[in-house]
Amino acid sequence: MCFKQMDNSKKKFERECREAEKAQQTYERLDNDTNATKSDVEKAKQQLNIRTHMADESKNEYAAQLQNFNAEQHKHFYIVIPQVYKHLQEMDERRTIKLSECYRGFADAERKVIPIISKCLEGMVHAAKSVDERRDSQIVVDCFKSGFEPPTDYPFEDYSQHIYRTVSDGTISSAPKQDSVRADKVTVGKAKGKLWLFGKKPKGPALEDFSHLPPEQRRKRLQQKIDELNRELQKETDQKDALNKMKDVYEKNPQMGDPSSLHPKIAETTGNIERLRMEIHKNEAWLSEVEGKVSQRAERRHSVEANHLVAQGRESPEGSYTEDTNQEIRVQHHPHGHSEFDDEFDDDEPLPAIGHCKAIYPFDGNNEGTLSMKEGDIMYIIEEDKGDGWTRARKQNGDEGYVPTSYIDITLEKNSKGS
Repeated sequence: MCFKQMDNSKKKFERECREAEKAQQTYERLDNDTNATKSDVEKAKQQLNIRTHMADESKNEYAAQLQNFNAEQHKHFYIVIPQVYKHLQEMDERRTIKLSECYRGFADAERKVIPIISKCLEGMVHAAKSVDERRDSQIVVDCFKSGFEPPTDYPFEDYSQHIYRTVSDGTISSAPKQDSVRADKVTVGKAKGKLWLFGKKPKGPALEDFSHLPPEQRRKRLQQKIDELNRELQKETDQKDALNKMKDVYEKNPQMGDPSSLHPKIAETTGNIERLRMEIHKNEAWLSEVEGKVSQRAERRHSVEANHLVAQGRESPEGSYTEDTNQEIRVQHHPHGHSEFDDEFDDDEPLPAIGHCKAIYPFDGNNEGTLSMKEGDIMYIIEEDKGDGWTRARKQNGDEGYVPTSYIDITLEKNSKGS
C-alpha cells in the first residue's frame, strides 16, 4: 500500500513538472513575441506561477511518501521478518523436545510390555498343546446333529389283488404300505424344522412392528418409519389444503370449474390423512415401548462388574480349547421354547466382545442409544457396523451404545464368532 501511494505521488510529481515546463516555454515565447499583447503575457505568467506552485506541492508529497515507504520497508525486513523466523525456530526447538520425550516414552512402554507379551505367548503355546482334536470335532458333530431318521425300506405294492381274489397266507399284504408312507410323511414333516450340517435357519417374513430385530435396531427402524409417515402426512395435508383452496376459487368463479368435482378427491385425501395418523400413533406406541425396554436394559447393565465384560475363550471339559463362547447355551435343550434369537439378546448377561476399538475423535453422544467418548478411549466392540455408519460398543464401566464408525479405530478378534 505504501509503495502504491509513493508510486502515485511520483507520477503526479512528474506530470506537474512537465506541465510547469510547458507553461514556462509558453511564457517565454509570448514574452519575446513583439506582436503579443500585454494581457496575453500576464495570463501566461500567472499560469506559470500556478504550475510552478503545484509542482512544488507534488514534490513535497512525493518526498513524504518516499520517506514513509522506506521506513515501512526497513521495519518489514529488519524487524518483522526476523521476529517471525525467530518464533519459527523456537517452535521447531519445542517440537524437537516433544519428539525426544515421545521416543523416550515409547521405549519405556515397550520395555515394560515385553514381559506381558512373553507371558501371553507362553499361554498361547500351552493352550495349543492342550487342544484335543477328537473332542473338538465331536463337539461340532453334537452341535450340528440333524436328527434325521434313516429311511425305511419301500414296501411291496401288490397290484394283482384285483385279479386273484383268494389270497394265500404267503402273500405280502399292502396294509403296511399306508402305515409306512404315513410314518415317512411324519418323519419328513418333523425334519423340515431341522438344520443341515453347518446350515442356517431360514429367515421368516419381517413383522410390521419389527419385533424380530434387536431393541436398538428396532428403535431405529421404527423411528425411520415414523419419519416417513410424517412426510407422507405432510404431503397429504398440503394436497388437501390445495384442493380446498381450489374449491373456494371454483365456488367464487363457477366459470373456472365445478366445485363438486373435487369432493371425491378431498374425501380420498381426508381418508389417507386419518389412516396415516393412525399408523403414526401405532408406531409411536411401539417406539415408546422399545425405548422403555432400552432404558431398563441400560440401568441393569450399569450394575454388571467389569470382569464380566471381557469375552474369554472357553476350554472343553477335558482341557481342549474351543473358541465358541456361546457353545454351552446352544447345545442345551430349551424346555421353555425360547429361540436362539432370544438367548442371543438376553438381558441378564452382556453381549460378548468381538474386538476392541480406540476413539480417534471425541463424540458427545447426546442422542438416544448413542455412547459418549473421548479421544483415546478404549472400548469393546459388541456389534459390527451393519452399513448405517454406526458401531455398537461398550465401555469398561458397562455403558454401551452406538458410536460413529468413522470416529474409531477397530481391531476385531480373529477367533470371535461375532455378536
